[in-house]
Amino acid sequence: MKKERHQPQKQPVRQRIKNFNEVSYGLTEEDAIAEALRCLQCKKPTCVRGCPVEIDIPGFIKKIAERDFKSAIRILKDKNVLPGICGRVCPQETQCEGLCILGKKFQPVAIGLLERFAADMEKEKEVPEISQKKNSSVAVIGSGPAGLTCASELARNGYPVTIFESLHLPGGVLTYGIPEFRLPKRIVGEEIELVKKLGVEILTDMIIGRTLTIEDIKHMGYKAVFIGVGAGLPSFMGIPGENLLGVYSANEFLTRVNLMKAYKFPDSDTPIQIGRNVAVVGGGNVALDAARCALRLGGRVIVLYRRTEKEMPARKEEYENAREEGIQFHFLTQPIRFTGDENGYLKGIEIQKMELGEPDESGRRRPVPVPGSETIMEFETAIVAIGQKPNPLLTSSMPDLKLGPSGIIVVDPETCQTNIEGIFAGGDITTGAATVISAMGAGKKAASSIMKYLENKKHKIRINNFK
Repeated sequence: MKKERHQPQKQPVRQRIKNFNEVSYGLTEEDAIAEALRCLQCKKPTCVRGCPVEIDIPGFIKKIAERDFKSAIRILKDKNVLPGICGRVCPQETQCEGLCILGKKFQPVAIGLLERFAADMEKEKEVPEISQKKNSSVAVIGSGPAGLTCASELARNGYPVTIFESLHLPGGVLTYGIPEFRLPKRIVGEEIELVKKLGVEILTDMIIGRTLTIEDIKHMGYKAVFIGVGAGLPSFMGIPGENLLGVYSANEFLTRVNLMKAYKFPDSDTPIQIGRNVAVVGGGNVALDAARCALRLGGRVIVLYRRTEKEMPARKEEYENAREEGIQFHFLTQPIRFTGDENGYLKGIEIQKMELGEPDESGRRRPVPVPGSETIMEFETAIVAIGQKPNPLLTSSMPDLKLGPSGIIVVDPETCQTNIEGIFAGGDITTGAATVISAMGAGKKAASSIMKYLENKKHKIRINNFK
């Protein structure tokens, strides 16, 4: 058995920093089979415990090892209708691969790469079997990972489902947030088409809370509602100069680049201006996505992160890709003021060095300012990527809905039901910004609860802490 896992080929660095094409080419057929043969086929696979949607991981890997790729994708789709997406963007290193038994002694099996391989090998997307049609229809608000998963689970079980999406294209963060070089929109489009083939109707340009209210949706005959609108409201630092021209939130920057194709300059109707020197504030996946986009748009990019490399929440693979591409990282560095010129444009950032103190509520050591360490660095563009929170557009139209800190929707953790009968929620709108696969897990859990609710309205779903 090969101790080291098989690695995919990637675009050469000098080539990829000048385009938005996918960086990783994935595994070749022979490498995928060889990698699948590394799997120990454990009788009690711990890797499955790390998967929020409970894929039969040894099962699909065994089929790849046997060159039965059609069966491999069927096993995957039994639990997950978005395998091409998950194989590319899920943080496998902290989930399924993090629990791989082989990883205790050697490198874990490349579960994510094998999932992507199986999805990419399927040329004609096969529609999973659909159960007998039911009479009770369900409305799903939001077409991101949580909404698509909830809708597909319900549709597979025969329930008529309509997704209401606020933007002009479906996909949520998969479409407007994650860059093309990490998740090609062709893949997103193909997997959304599969959801449609299950019978799911997707209505775009529908802002629930403005175009329609939840009460309007109930009057339209929908018997249950799932809210999966994500966390799309940017967080800001609250320091002087954030309103200067050239200072972007990561949400605006990535939406303009990905959804509105600003990178296709000069053919784009909505080009985005990038200065020669670009600062990206933050250390998560969104920060690295923004940094790598800015690099491809011609900027010299420095990531400013107030903790150390060890505390960075970004995926290791994306951090390594960013370093390969020439992005610089200044750790233990915190912006304290944006400075502008006489015309209101950003010209620099005053930064302060930090040191790590005692752990905070997240368990990571809290950054503490170092007195007298302030300096000013020249930047024409800054992108703030320090987290997102729920947009109150929908929730503000529902005065009876119970909300938690930062405006998240409070749900029963076992059922995803809110304090209002027939209304369920899941994904980032209930947790704050998290991962694609955790949102999908919530969508799947909610679908199960909605089916129980619809099968028998008297079915008592347990509700916690709703007083």
